[in-house]
Amino acid sequence: MRTQVGIIGAGPAGLLLAHLLHLRGIDSVVLERRSRDYVERRVRAGVLEQGTVDTLVAAGVGERLQREGLPHRGIELRYGGAGHRVSFERLVPGRAITVYGQQEVVKDLIAARLSAGGDLRFEVDDVAVHAIDTARPYLTFGGERLDCDFIAGCDGFHGVSRSSIPPGVLTEYVRDYPFSWLGVLARVKPSAEELVYARTERGFALHSMRSAEVSRFYLQVPADENIAGWPDERIWAELKTRLETVPGFTLATGEIMEKSVTPMRGFVAEPMRYGRLYLAGDAAHIVPPTGAKGLNLAVADVRVLTEALARFYESGSTVLLDGYSRTCLKRVWRVQHFSWWMTTLLHTFDSDDAYERRLQLSHLDYVTSSEAAATALAENYIGLPYEEAGAEDEHVARAEPREEPW
Repeated sequence: MRTQVGIIGAGPAGLLLAHLLHLRGIDSVVLERRSRDYVERRVRAGVLEQGTVDTLVAAGVGERLQREGLPHRGIELRYGGAGHRVSFERLVPGRAITVYGQQEVVKDLIAARLSAGGDLRFEVDDVAVHAIDTARPYLTFGGERLDCDFIAGCDGFHGVSRSSIPPGVLTEYVRDYPFSWLGVLARVKPSAEELVYARTERGFALHSMRSAEVSRFYLQVPADENIAGWPDERIWAELKTRLETVPGFTLATGEIMEKSVTPMRGFVAEPMRYGRLYLAGDAAHIVPPTGAKGLNLAVADVRVLTEALARFYESGSTVLLDGYSRTCLKRVWRVQHFSWWMTTLLHTFDSDDAYERRLQLSHLDYVTSSEAAATALAENYIGLPYEEAGAEDEHVARAEPREEPW
């Protein structure tokens, strides 16, 4: 078999890339080791930046998002017995976030690909990457071979793409946090209209939502916490302790549909390209979920890669492909910093002494009282504008010596 772009992974990055390439007249095949039912039910992120929403709508896959998504124009930082709203509508007029589950984005993208006759394969075994340092890379799976012009590794942190790059090529940067998040999906109407980030001496808590009838909660727990030690009654009691800290707020409880423990980690692999293999999304980077950036960062990668591939097929130019990693990493590190900042601002660290905890509270006071500090939070939270490739990028790329990473 042959295609122009072989895509490994049918998560948001791989599916959106396939759809955007289709809109530019570029063929692709998507290979996914999990079943369609699994990827459509897998609960992950649920906060979409303004740019992510705009991208999905412009790509023709935002009809249900616009109908069912919940626009939010602020968040609440809750600490010290008071709630402090950060108003996006005042600080960054015309921009907002939208609450819409990642699994819903995946459903919309799968439906669009199948409707367009896209080649989307689930439950594919033994995917392997070959000859990526040549002009004729290919994939093998289940006894078959797929020849490609390019390969996009969109298969997550544990996928085969990044591990297929020879040793010594990548530099990996890792930050493991000394705690995890216990995540809960509950069939209960949200108790607040917007997301609530709560900092307490017992640890961090987050009140979020997925719809008008389903809520999402997170609790900071020890890094090695066992989910078996958290029966429903204990979860609700701890959520109430950490969230019911302001006058008049009562947390509604209900049926817990799903619960899990997620480690907190920051990770970046550089460069995000080797030969004709391009990494996107979690295959190249991970951020702690405090800033709600994982899915949004994957969308940003895919936008850059789509434009670079389209430029190649339109003109034969490799300028944007050569600059893919550099362009993406600029945003990746900005998002890494923001996610680290939000995490350290709101979580308790066992290593902190009384002095450091007072500094944390002072920082929160500054963020909630300073227009400049609140604006910085709002700008980063709703997502910084995309830096589209243009004439200046072409000039810089021509002026710099070409450095092939293989």
